[in-house]
Formats: sequence, structure tokens, C-alpha cells
Amino acid sequence: MAITKTHPIRSTLNLALDYILNPEKTDEKLLVSSYGCTPETADIEFGWTRDKSNCFWGNQLARHLIQAFEPGETTPEEAHEIGMKLAEEVLGGKYEFVLTTHIDKGHIHNHIIFNAVSFVDYKKYQSNKKSYSFIRRTSDRICEEYGLSVIRNPKGQGKSYIEYTAYKQGKSWKAQLKSTIDVLIPQAKDFDDLLLLIEQQGYRVKRQNKNVSFCADGKEKYIRSKSLGEEYTIEALKERIAGRSKKISTPKIEKQINLIIDIQNNIKAQQSKGFEHWAKINNLKQAAKTLNFLTENNITTYEELEKSVEKKHKDFDGISERIKDIENRINQTALLIKNIETYKRLKPIIERYKKSNNKAQFAEKHRSEIILYEAALRELKKSKYPPIKELKQSYSELSKEKEILYEEYKKTKSEAAEIDIIKSNVDSLLGASHRQSRDISAFLE
Repeated sequence: MAITKTHPIRSTLNLALDYILNPEKTDEKLLVSSYGCTPETADIEFGWTRDKSNCFWGNQLARHLIQAFEPGETTPEEAHEIGMKLAEEVLGGKYEFVLTTHIDKGHIHNHIIFNAVSFVDYKKYQSNKKSYSFIRRTSDRICEEYGLSVIRNPKGQGKSYIEYTAYKQGKSWKAQLKSTIDVLIPQAKDFDDLLLLIEQQGYRVKRQNKNVSFCADGKEKYIRSKSLGEEYTIEALKERIAGRSKKISTPKIEKQINLIIDIQNNIKAQQSKGFEHWAKINNLKQAAKTLNFLTENNITTYEELEKSVEKKHKDFDGISERIKDIENRINQTALLIKNIETYKRLKPIIERYKKSNNKAQFAEKHRSEIILYEAALRELKKSKYPPIKELKQSYSELSKEKEILYEEYKKTKSEAAEIDIIKSNVDSLLGASHRQSRDISAFLE
């Protein structure tokens, strides 16, 4: 079982790094790792990245993530490996970080200090309730993969202090959702992209006819976007993404296939004859759309339907893996570009240092630049690399390839969701007897 918590570092970053790098706590620094920087000079390298950023990062220099394990449940080496996987997934290879595992207390725990600004796109890390929820869920999943226990909280009890305080102060998850949407809108390319970003923050998203609804992690009931206010209707969100202020007069009507309503077990249908009548008409329409889909795709047996569902999900998983691979290559290329640019920019200072009559005085005056130069040079010596012009060209091409794949990702995701609904509708219409016989010919007649 692992407990996670995170807090900002607004000053004395070097002291925080010195603390987590303490040899007495890290088995003489055997349990120390880093990404995109050298542990001993991370504070200077973090600053270099922040200085290159045009974003407003305020007084936040870095963030400190702590992952603590149950006593006796894991080994220092395994805990360090888990911490590295957590940092890689949460930060996505975009932020420099230092990871250490402390073994000086009764429980093993990881410290991860990462830059407040990304060296890939120079954007500030967005820390909020949803990003922390993602950290916690990712930590739990990785712990499960290693056979460690995980705290289960099916009824939503046992809130953290932050969650409890927000609840007592009336800061509901709906308010958090609105805040999350506000932060994500500038990052979204279009409305579908916004929904994907919202999902990545831990929300469940459901689209039905002209509506889109959201549900927070640990909650059961969905809330429609329009219930959040006038600025959060589908039309308003699309306008905000596009940077327009006027409302769209003719919103796009989507002709999608929806799930057939189980009238017999639907409470609303039992309570309202009007709803029951509407549901029956709706089910007829959805049955017709389902039949059209099966006919157009030449699916005549239940086995063929199952294979189609499996193939579509495999296609979706394959595209997801390709996007992850490209993102990894983009991040590695960006890291190499960072080191080359640092090396080239600071090389004249090193040349002046070599010619200086008073090297000690020069070194003291240009201490940060010399440290950065040596760190970049050390990384560049580890492997051969092409000219920076080729690297930037490769970065541009990879970014374009990712954009193309992302469009395919959205299309395949939509198709996978559609065929899942088709299968569910067929299951509802035919019943268990036809599914067992693997025959859907009765439905097609």
C-alpha cells in the first residue's frame, strides 16, 4: 500500500534537493535517479528551463511528490522502481525530476522533486485536485501490478484533508470541474480534444444526442455540461475553444446510435407513462439504426459481431501505443535539443574561462553557467547525435505525425464506442438464447 501527497516548492529548492539526496537516507546515494538533469545540479537546470519559458509560473519553482509504503511490504530497490514508473507516467517525460528512496525511517518512501515548467513545451505543470487524483490512481495501479495492497474506498469515505476542507467550504466537485475545464480550454484543439483532456484528468465523459455529461472519480451521478452554467454548454465551449464570443446559431446535430433503454427495469419508465411511451419509440429508432449498421458492415452472426468489436478495440489500442511511442521520441528529442542548445550557448563562456588570468574569480562569477555547461556536455558524451538542425526537423515531423495519429485516435475511439453500443443493443434485442446459439439472423430478418 502506498500513500501519496504533493506540495509546491516556492523557495530554497536547493535545500529541498539536498535533503532528499542525503546519503544517510538513500543508502549512500545508491537509491537516486534523475531524468533530464543531474541530481546535484538540478536546481540550476530547473532554473534554466524556467527562464526559457514564456509562461507565468509565479513563485513556484518545483513540486515535491512523496510516495510512502506500508512497513515491510516492499524492498528499497522495488520501491525505487515503482517511484520511477510513477514519475514517468505522471510527468510524461516532459519535466526534469530527481527521484530518491529513503530508508532511514520505519517505512520506505520515495521523494520526487520535479520542475514546475516543462522543458518540452515550456508550459507550467497544472496542479489541482484532478491532477492529484491522477497521481493517486496511477500509484495505486502500479502498486497492484507489483502485488502491493491498495486502499479501497468504494463508498467515497475517508476523504483527504484537502477534500474534506473543500467539501466543508462548499467547493463541490462541480466547481472543480468548471475550474478544470477553464484550464484545459486553451490547450484544446477542438471540442473532441477537450473531452479527451477532461477524461485524462480523471472524469468520465458521456455523450448522448445533443448533450454531454461528466462524472467525477468516486461519484455515481453524471451532470450535464449545460447545468454548470451558460459558459459550459456545448455551443459555448466550442465558441470558447475557437476564441469566439457569439453563440453558434445552428449547432451540429449528431446522428449517433444510442443504447436501447431497458424499460422493464427503468425506474423513470415505471413512474412516468409519458417517458415509457417515448422510450418505446426511441428503442424502435435505435433498433433500426442497429440493423442498418449490421447490414452496412455485412455482419450476419453474433460471432462476426464479437470479432468486429475485438478488432476495433485492438485497432484503438494499437493507435494508443503508437502515440505513446511518438510522444516518448518527441520528449527524448526535446531533451537532446535542450542539452545541445545549452552547450552551444554557454561554450563562449567556457572559452573565456580558459583564457582568464584569474580562473578562480571567473569561476565564482559564472558558477551557474559552468555547471550547466558541464552537465550538458556530460549528457551529450553518452551517445552520438545528429546536427541540431536535423533534430529540430525530426521534432517537427514527429509532432505532425502525432497530430495525424491523434485524429485517427479520435475516430477509432468513436467507432469503438459505437460498436460497443451496437453489441449491447443486439444483446438486449435478442436475449441470451440467441447469443448462446451465436445466431442473429432472426434480428436481421
